Amino acid sequence: MIKVLNKFRTDESGAVTVDWVVLTAAVVGMAMLTYAGLAENTQTVTDATGAAVLTAQDFLPN
Repeated sequence: MIKVLNKFRTDESGAVTVDWVVLTAAVVGMAMLTYAGLAENTQTVTDATGAAVLTAQDFLPN
């Protein structure tokens, strides 16, 4: 039983897969946080641009 436990403890196969899963989850999490932070500001800029275009249309000749 001790041999089995020691072999299990020292076996490193699959460790790279675990590393990639953790790394991928971290990248996805950071992307979600970035999107959440930029979404509101992007909407504000879009609204301001739309208002500026509508205002400019009043001054365009027909």
